[in-house]
Amino acid sequence: MVSPADAMPLDAPAWCREERDRDVLRLVVGGDWVIGAAARLDHEVRDLAFGNARRVEIDGAALSRLDSAGAWLLLRTKRRAEAEGREVGAFSLPSGFLPLLHTLERDHTAPPCVLPRRHTFEALLQRIGRGTVHAFDSGYQILGFVGLVAVETVQTIVKPWRHLRLAAFAHQIEETGITALPILGLLGFLLGVVLAYQGADQLRRFGAEIYTVNLVGVAMVREIGVLITAIIVAGRSGSAFTAYIGTMKVNEELDAMETLGINVIEALVMPRVFGLVIALPFITFYTDFMGLVGGGVMCYFDLGINVPSYLRQLQSALTVTGVLVGLVKAPVFAYIIAQVGCFEGLRVQRNAASVGRLTTQSVVESIFLVIVFDAGFSILFSILGI
Repeated sequence: MVSPADAMPLDAPAWCREERDRDVLRLVVGGDWVIGAAARLDHEVRDLAFGNARRVEIDGAALSRLDSAGAWLLLRTKRRAEAEGREVGAFSLPSGFLPLLHTLERDHTAPPCVLPRRHTFEALLQRIGRGTVHAFDSGYQILGFVGLVAVETVQTIVKPWRHLRLAAFAHQIEETGITALPILGLLGFLLGVVLAYQGADQLRRFGAEIYTVNLVGVAMVREIGVLITAIIVAGRSGSAFTAYIGTMKVNEELDAMETLGINVIEALVMPRVFGLVIALPFITFYTDFMGLVGGGVMCYFDLGINVPSYLRQLQSALTVTGVLVGLVKAPVFAYIIAQVGCFEGLRVQRNAASVGRLTTQSVVESIFLVIVFDAGFSILFSILGI
């Protein structure tokens, strides 16, 4: 029995025919079995009827060209015969096409990819375990980094002319302090306005509007001023530290510095640590001052408290100890922000995605630690009665 394809001339681009001998079905193919003829050939081999044939053979000796589409059609026919219980005998192709056929057949016989089941209790435990191990590992690494920086800090304090790079130190004071004054001044002013407005709205019910000045003064100087300043600096300067050092690591500049015998901690970390430690108390004081100005403006227009009355009430509310309570926190927060920013920068892998991920992580960790230490300071000062 010969299929309709048998009527096709043998010099056609792609052809196939059936030959039957008792219980053997032989599929003879030839020409160019490429993707351009795949649509027509697909219908022809799909309509192939095995009938009562127990053995199927495929003869591709007449093939002149074969690509993955044509090879897949032949393999599909072979698998169909095997699925129907036929014995597949000879499967002959020109030697040049055998690697392609073997590649497709091997990929098919590979075990299927099994996606892990999500949202199972076992997966939850695995995520918790991985997160716990990662947290302990990160804590161990940052503890070692803190110890290393502490040693370098002591050496720098003892011999600043030897270990502190003055040009880089002055540059960091400018970058982290002076250039941050506009945004911190505006933010401090607006916070003072908000505190005065909200405080006056509540205290007016008790006829105690004058104590709005006390609220603004104590809140800005003791807590809000230094906390907001540290958070802004963490997002602004801490992220810059991570991105700068991380980019240097991606570009292999840190490797070059170590090859030249340059102490990376001394050259990159210490100027940023000392620069931020010096700058943050001053910009905190500036933020406090702008917050008090904003509160005074709001009290003047909303409560009718003139400037002399505002200053007298503010003088009675604030003490030197209260001002120092806020300023004492600033160097500690600066040290935390600088250490976290530099630490995450040194952890960057050699790809751009790692720079972005660890920069974000640096900001989150810095803000978290600043708030934790601020809570610790509040508890300590409360115990000491300050």
